[in-house]
Amino acid sequence: MPRTALYAGSFDPVTNGHLDVVRHAVGLADKLVLAIGVHPGKAPLFTADERLAMLLDTCGPLAKAANCELACVTFSGLVIEEAKRQGAAMLIRGLRDGTDLDYEMQMAGMNDVMAPGVQTVFLPASPLVRPITATLVRQIAAMGGDVSAFVPASVAALLKKKFKN
Repeated sequence: MPRTALYAGSFDPVTNGHLDVVRHAVGLADKLVLAIGVHPGKAPLFTADERLAMLLDTCGPLAKAANCELACVTFSGLVIEEAKRQGAAMLIRGLRDGTDLDYEMQMAGMNDVMAPGVQTVFLPASPLVRPITATLVRQIAAMGGDVSAFVPASVAALLKKKFKN
């Protein structure tokens, strides 16, 4: 039976930090599901379809190189419920610092109660990507800054186009 992992986020936009997590996650699973959380109360910069396309473009080659099947989906509701729907045995979570760890440990404990068969796996961020957040990337891009050190080239081009108008 293939081992399926789920990595959820807003991916608005996809950053080098996300790619760092994916690069490690594809080595742990036979199938990686990238799940974009869609919440009616939030107004993302990129549409769900744009984010799906970004994920396929940037993460597809990483999965292929690791011989890992890649699926990209959108969901609303609880991440752990989506993990169960996808048949995931692992919930992948990236950690940048101790603040992330404190929050993610609480979430892992709650998720373990709701879905004991889904193991949370923490992947520490590589040093070069630790400070990167999608929020900061959006702010820098909105103010005309160069985000090329923080996102893949294709995403930098999309951000430039998005803020050109």
